[in-house]
Amino acid sequence: MGLIYIKNTEKYGNGVYAGRDIKTGELIEVSPILVSDKTEWKYLRKTVLVDYCFSWGKNYKHTAIALGYGALFNHSYTPNALFDYNEDNLSIDFYARNDIKKDEEITINYNGDPDDRSALWFDVID
Repeated sequence: MGLIYIKNTEKYGNGVYAGRDIKTGELIEVSPILVSDKTEWKYLRKTVLVDYCFSWGKNYKHTAIALGYGALFNHSYTPNALFDYNEDNLSIDFYARNDIKKDEEITINYNGDPDDRSALWFDVID
Protein backbone atom coordinates (compact mmCIF):
# COMPACT_ATOMS: atom_id res chain seq x y z
CA MET A 1 0.00 0.00 0.00
CA GLY A 2 1.20 3.51 -0.78
CA LEU A 3 1.39 6.55 1.47
CA ILE A 4 -2.31 7.37 1.05
CA TYR A 5 -5.43 5.68 -0.27
CA ILE A 6 -9.13 6.39 -0.79
CA LYS A 7 -11.99 4.68 1.00
CA ASN A 8 -15.58 5.41 1.97
CA THR A 9 -15.79 7.25 5.30
CA GLU A 10 -19.34 6.07 6.03
CA LYS A 11 -20.17 9.73 6.84
CA TYR A 12 -18.83 11.99 4.07
CA GLY A 13 -18.45 9.60 1.15
CA ASN A 14 -14.88 9.08 -0.01
CA GLY A 15 -11.94 10.30 2.04
CA VAL A 16 -8.16 10.11 2.05
CA TYR A 17 -6.52 7.71 4.51
CA ALA A 18 -2.96 7.05 5.63
CA GLY A 19 -1.43 3.90 4.12
CA ARG A 20 1.27 3.98 6.81
CA ASP A 21 2.17 6.09 9.83
CA ILE A 22 2.91 9.68 8.78
CA LYS A 23 5.06 12.00 10.89
CA THR A 24 4.31 15.65 11.74
CA GLY A 25 5.52 17.93 8.93
CA GLU A 26 5.77 15.14 6.39
CA LEU A 27 4.66 15.92 2.84
CA ILE A 28 1.56 13.85 2.11
CA GLU A 29 0.53 14.93 -1.38
CA VAL A 30 1.49 17.40 -4.10
CA SER A 31 -1.70 18.05 -6.06
CA PRO A 32 -1.27 19.75 -9.41
CA ILE A 33 -3.96 22.31 -10.11
CA LEU A 34 -5.88 23.77 -13.00
CA VAL A 35 -6.34 27.52 -12.57
CA SER A 36 -9.66 28.98 -13.58
CA ASP A 37 -10.06 32.74 -14.04
CA LYS A 38 -12.58 34.49 -11.80
CA THR A 39 -14.81 35.10 -14.83
CA GLU A 40 -15.36 31.34 -15.13
CA TRP A 41 -16.66 30.91 -11.56
CA LYS A 42 -20.29 31.42 -12.64
CA TYR A 43 -19.94 28.31 -14.80
CA LEU A 44 -17.97 26.21 -12.31
CA ARG A 45 -20.51 26.73 -9.52
CA LYS A 46 -23.13 25.03 -11.66
CA THR A 47 -21.06 21.84 -11.83
CA VAL A 48 -19.93 19.10 -9.46
CA LEU A 49 -16.49 20.77 -9.49
CA VAL A 50 -17.72 23.51 -7.15
CA ASP A 51 -17.08 21.21 -4.17
CA TYR A 52 -13.49 20.54 -5.26
CA CYS A 53 -12.22 24.08 -5.77
CA PHE A 54 -9.75 26.16 -3.78
CA SER A 55 -9.35 29.93 -3.87
CA TRP A 56 -6.14 30.83 -5.70
CA GLY A 57 -3.78 33.64 -6.64
CA LYS A 58 -3.29 37.20 -5.51
CA ASN A 59 -6.17 38.13 -3.21
CA TYR A 60 -7.66 34.70 -4.02
CA LYS A 61 -9.38 36.08 -7.11
CA HIS A 62 -9.02 32.86 -9.08
CA THR A 63 -10.09 29.29 -8.56
CA ALA A 64 -7.85 26.24 -8.45
CA ILE A 65 -9.20 22.81 -9.24
CA ALA A 66 -7.05 20.32 -7.36
CA LEU A 67 -6.10 17.15 -9.20
CA GLY A 68 -4.74 13.95 -7.71
CA TYR A 69 -5.89 13.30 -4.15
CA GLY A 70 -6.08 17.04 -3.39
CA ALA A 71 -9.80 17.41 -4.01
CA LEU A 72 -10.68 14.40 -1.86
CA PHE A 73 -9.46 15.46 1.59
CA ASN A 74 -12.46 15.98 3.86
CA HIS A 75 -12.96 18.94 6.17
CA SER A 76 -12.52 18.96 9.93
CA TYR A 77 -12.35 21.76 12.49
CA THR A 78 -9.68 19.59 14.15
CA PRO A 79 -7.60 18.67 11.08
CA ASN A 80 -4.53 16.48 11.16
CA ALA A 81 -3.14 17.98 7.93
CA LEU A 82 -2.49 21.42 6.44
CA PHE A 83 -2.31 22.66 2.87
CA ASP A 84 -0.03 25.22 1.30
CA TYR A 85 -0.44 27.02 -2.01
CA ASN A 86 2.67 26.45 -4.10
CA GLU A 87 2.30 29.11 -6.76
CA ASP A 88 5.71 28.42 -8.32
CA ASN A 89 4.81 24.76 -8.87
CA LEU A 90 1.10 25.36 -9.59
CA SER A 91 0.18 22.87 -6.90
CA ILE A 92 -1.44 22.58 -3.51
CA ASP A 93 0.87 20.76 -1.12
CA PHE A 94 -0.54 18.82 1.84
CA TYR A 95 1.48 18.22 5.03
CA ALA A 96 0.84 16.35 8.27
CA ARG A 97 -0.09 18.81 11.03
CA ASN A 98 0.58 16.11 13.61
CA ASP A 99 1.40 12.40 13.60
CA ILE A 100 -1.17 10.41 11.62
CA LYS A 101 -1.59 6.70 12.24
CA LYS A 102 -1.91 4.08 9.51
CA ASP A 103 -5.55 3.79 8.33
CA GLU A 104 -6.54 7.13 9.98
CA GLU A 105 -8.49 9.56 7.81
CA ILE A 106 -6.49 12.63 6.77
CA THR A 107 -8.48 15.85 7.06
CA ILE A 108 -7.90 19.55 6.43
CA ASN A 109 -9.74 22.70 7.48
CA TYR A 110 -11.35 24.07 4.33
CA ASN A 111 -11.00 27.61 5.74
CA GLY A 112 -7.22 27.32 5.28
CA ASP A 113 -6.28 28.11 8.88
CA PRO A 114 -6.53 24.98 11.04
CA ASP A 115 -7.97 27.05 13.92
CA ASP A 116 -10.60 28.88 11.83
CA ARG A 117 -14.07 27.68 12.85
CA SER A 118 -15.98 29.91 10.41
CA ALA A 119 -19.12 28.41 8.91
CA LEU A 120 -18.83 26.61 5.58
CA TRP A 121 -21.29 26.10 2.72
CA PHE A 122 -22.39 22.75 4.19
CA ASP A 123 -23.29 21.39 7.60
CA VAL A 124 -20.13 20.10 9.26
CA ILE A 125 -20.27 16.68 10.91
CA ASP A 126 -17.29 16.60 13.26
